[in-house]
Amino acid sequence: MNCGRSRCGKTQGFGDIIMKELRKKDFYFELPPELIAQEPLGDRSGSRLLVLDKETGEIRHRVFTDIVEYLHAGDCLVLNNTKVIPARLMGTKAETGAAIEVLLLRRRGKDVWETLVKPGKKAREGAAISFGGGLLTGRVIDVVDEGNRLIQFQYEGIFEEILDRLGEMPLPPYITHKLADKNRYQTVYARYEGSAAAPTAGLHFTEELLEKAQQKGVRLAYVTLHVGLGTFRPVKEENLLDHHMHSEWYQVTQETADIINSTKQTGGRVICVGTTSCRTIESAADADGRVLAGSGDTEIFIYPGYRFRVLDSLITNFHLPESTLIMLVSALAGRENVLNAYQAAVQERYRFFSFGDACFIK
Repeated sequence: MNCGRSRCGKTQGFGDIIMKELRKKDFYFELPPELIAQEPLGDRSGSRLLVLDKETGEIRHRVFTDIVEYLHAGDCLVLNNTKVIPARLMGTKAETGAAIEVLLLRRRGKDVWETLVKPGKKAREGAAISFGGGLLTGRVIDVVDEGNRLIQFQYEGIFEEILDRLGEMPLPPYITHKLADKNRYQTVYARYEGSAAAPTAGLHFTEELLEKAQQKGVRLAYVTLHVGLGTFRPVKEENLLDHHMHSEWYQVTQETADIINSTKQTGGRVICVGTTSCRTIESAADADGRVLAGSGDTEIFIYPGYRFRVLDSLITNFHLPESTLIMLVSALAGRENVLNAYQAAVQERYRFFSFGDACFIK
C-alpha cells in the first residue's frame, strides 16, 4: 500500500480506540532549556547514545560509535539522502524597502516555490521582493494553505548557485546560534537537494562508521524524503485525531526496495536512520509489508496503535515534547518506555534535538 496523502496511523487495527484516549498532553515532558543543543559537536560520531529495548524498556548508556556493536550481518540501514538547501532568504519589499524574510518550503514548478514569509501581511498577492540587491527577485502569485505564499522567482544564471550565495541554512526555531559550517547541517551522504530541514539522526554517521557497518555485513539502502518545516510545527489540537500532518515528497528506487525486501525475507532487521526514513518506507509499503518502488507525497501520521509494516528498529534523536515525532517513537517502543527513557536522558544531561545526542530503539 502506498499511503500517499492518507493518515495511515488511523487505520491500523485498534489504533482508533487507543487514540480516543490519548491526548497531546500525554506526550509532554519537562526539558531544561540548557539541554537543547545549540551547536554540533566537533566530532560527528562523538555524541552519546541511549539504547532502549522496545520490548522491556531497558536502558543502556553508550556512545554513538558503539552503534556498530548493535548491528548484525544481514541487517539493513535505511538512510535519507536528501540535501538541505540554504532556504532562508533575507530580502526587501520593492515598494517600501521593508525587510522581509522568505523561507523556501517546496518547489511547485519552474522557478515557483511555496514559501513561508515573515511578516506575511507584507506579502500580499502581487508584492515584489528583492534579494541581494536585485540579484534575485520574486513576486507573490498566490496565497495557499496555512497562509503560505507561492513566489515566482526571476534571476540570471543558475538558481542553485544564487541560492548558495544569498541563502542561509534554515535552522530550527529552537536553535538560536549561527551555524559556522553549513556542512554540519548535512549528512555525509546527502545527495538530492530539496529539504528545508536536515534528517538529523544521520548527522551522527561518518563515512568511516558506515564503512565499518558494511564490513560487518550490513547493507545500506538510500531513500529520499525532502523534509518540510512541518517537522517542527507543534501539535495544536488536544485530540490527536484532529491533527493535520504536513505533506512531504519521497522517492524509493527499485534498488532500495529490493534491498529492504530481501533483508526481510532473509530474517535481517530493517533499521531506519531517522524518522524521515521510517515515514518513507512505511508510506511505500503494501499491506503485506513489501516496499514498492515509486515516488509521491505522504502525510503519514504514526502514533501509538500503528502497526509497523517494515521497520524493525530506529536510530533517532531526542524530540520535542508533544511533537508528532515523539508520538512516532512511542508507537514503536511504547509511550511509557519512551517517556521513561527521556526522563533518564534529562537526568543524565543528554543533549536534545537536531544537534543533540542519539537514541537507538532496538
